[in-house]
Amino acid sequence: MLGIITVVVAAAALRMASGIIAPVAFALFVIALVWPLQRRIERMLPRPVAKPVAVLVTVASTLLVVLVLGYMVVWGFSHAAQWLIVNAARFQTLYADTAAFLEQHGIYTTGMLAETFNVTWLIRFLQTIAGRLNGMVGFAVVTFIFTLLGLLEADIIVRKLSRRPGEGAMRMLATGTDIARKFRLYMRVRTVMSLVTGLSFWGFSALLGLDLAVEFGVIAFALNYVPFIGPLVATLLPTLFALAQSGSWELAIAVFLGMNIIQFFTGSYIEPRVAGAALAMSPFLVLFAVFAWTFMWGVAGAFIGVPLTLAALTICQHGESTRGVAELLSGKDEALARTPS
Repeated sequence: MLGIITVVVAAAALRMASGIIAPVAFALFVIALVWPLQRRIERMLPRPVAKPVAVLVTVASTLLVVLVLGYMVVWGFSHAAQWLIVNAARFQTLYADTAAFLEQHGIYTTGMLAETFNVTWLIRFLQTIAGRLNGMVGFAVVTFIFTLLGLLEADIIVRKLSRRPGEGAMRMLATGTDIARKFRLYMRVRTVMSLVTGLSFWGFSALLGLDLAVEFGVIAFALNYVPFIGPLVATLLPTLFALAQSGSWELAIAVFLGMNIIQFFTGSYIEPRVAGAALAMSPFLVLFAVFAWTFMWGVAGAFIGVPLTLAALTICQHGESTRGVAELLSGKDEALARTPS
């Protein structure tokens, strides 16, 4: 009971202090990913300028990767929006046919939709989007500052822990090293799976003759970094566009099922075998982590929810009294793992 109360209070504190804790957590995640790159650059440069130049190159490389991913998402959705504008008549015809079909079965939607999606609703929606974009810009700036300062001090903290006597400092250093290693493995696996998913979506869409096959592949690649939520959006979008393009529910269902099969195959079959036991987590815990951290921190929580949970399990694994919690939520059967094949 005490443990449950502690978790609830900690979660409430994290949500209330999200404005400062979320950027720090995201910055630590980024630092764990790019610090090896900074150390390699430092070894290649003269000592007086090694650290500042390495930090600048590392930060610039990180920003470039983030900008490329963001551009891919914007590019894909902008092309989808242009297609939507050009083919607006198809959506209007689809809406009219669907409304007529529902009215034949006693379901009247026209008045209900007119009352719900009016001009006031549209204004509120646009205001909400503008507020979210402003919040994301502020979050990115604060995260950038924390990342820059953290990269300047990371090696200093490591040296202090290495020189500090006692088992606690060594355990803290080993735990941090293990977490950083798992973060890098997680992103490598996620990148490979995103590439496989994007290529599969592109090939499947082109095979069915969809107009935006390349765009759907790019969107699937970029959104696959956000577990569950990203693949859901990347699957529903081609389904709706396939329905509007062909007017065929059969094609839309085929697109939906085919892309979900691709997602299931890459996420449930290939990814566990590529990641191995190092990133083993209960599927229930993964789903809970995504939605719980999204509820607390929004888009940032959706992106790093699984890594944060992975870090928590790693901390539990390195503690004598909490190792059983890590084994319980690891998603693998220890007895089966020890059984010879």
